[in-house]
Amino acid sequence: MKKVLFIDQSSGLGGAELCLLDIAQDYRETSAVGLFAEGDFCNALQQLGIPHHLLTDRPLKIHKDSGLWKSLASGLDIVKIATRIVQLSRDYDLVYANTQKAFVISAIAAAISRRPLVFHLHDILSTQHFSQTNLKVVITLANLFCGLVIANSEATKQAFIDAGGKPDRVHVVYNGFHADRYPEQPEIRAVLRDKLNINDQFVVGCFSRLSPWKGQHILIESLTQLPDNVTVLLVGEALYGEDDYVQQLHQQIAAAGLGNRVKFLGFRSDVPALMQACDVIAHTSTSAEPFGRVIVEAMLSHRPVIATAAGGAVELIRDRQTGWLVTPGEVAALTTAILEIQQLDHTSLSIVQSAYQTAIDRFSIITNNQKIGLLLSQLI
Repeated sequence: MKKVLFIDQSSGLGGAELCLLDIAQDYRETSAVGLFAEGDFCNALQQLGIPHHLLTDRPLKIHKDSGLWKSLASGLDIVKIATRIVQLSRDYDLVYANTQKAFVISAIAAAISRRPLVFHLHDILSTQHFSQTNLKVVITLANLFCGLVIANSEATKQAFIDAGGKPDRVHVVYNGFHADRYPEQPEIRAVLRDKLNINDQFVVGCFSRLSPWKGQHILIESLTQLPDNVTVLLVGEALYGEDDYVQQLHQQIAAAGLGNRVKFLGFRSDVPALMQACDVIAHTSTSAEPFGRVIVEAMLSHRPVIATAAGGAVELIRDRQTGWLVTPGEVAALTTAILEIQQLDHTSLSIVQSAYQTAIDRFSIITNNQKIGLLLSQLI
């Protein structure tokens, strides 16, 4: 069994962390996860019996849009974390960085400790999401020190190459899922809809962190053009200092008089059950999504899914065959898709079944973890 030191920066449970939980479980007898902060992710690791280490006692003040001087100002903190990773990595076969910030520091540590380095890339590397400085640093370190880059979609892989990454380093492995965690549960649906007071509503669920590029404001604008019996559930919270956006959403809802048709549920651990309570799942990102985890979850939950046609989402869905693809940021297109699903029950049912089978065939946790295991073995 390979001994892997996984490194992750987040205290919350984003898509990258949920993916890592599924991977790290296979290695928990011999491996561990290094964390930059305590939080929900740390708690999830504890519940699954995955060993972990806290690498620092204060958060790094570097973000995706940080420039050179701000990055340099955190130099001492970076050195401390890198030193800790060097010490820990001596007991492991390789270092596996799961996020961009974790990768930058892990690259320094792995170079010193002479351990093979893996970068699991969950982001579209472009100036739309990262500062030019951060992009240059990531690509340079990947080309110099990284033996393997695992991209979560072809779109993520291509963005890495377009940014200057070496093509021979990067391999695509889609996120894997446990299909048995998403059973159809009519009784749960009834209980939740009653509890949320949405029994007679056509419910559109949006499962994502609350962020401008995730496009919840597009869904709210669409709601103004939909019948009164349509209700929106927003499941997720602001994770990276985006509380101003949440306030903007509340203001948008109040101005449109939609207060009784939009429910903010915050972070929830019962996503599969909540998806059962919905009639359609809407993925509304305004720019390219690296993968789109919620899309596959909706497919496995036997729910119609609408996704924006950009990035990894177009690799997951075939338009009008396994879901509905709409142009990012176009309110009219999203509105039309919701109305179509609301009115075409028999069509949506056949698409839903096809989507479920596609998800089973392409996104099995067992198959995809085996692919990662093979890549790690080749690297070692």
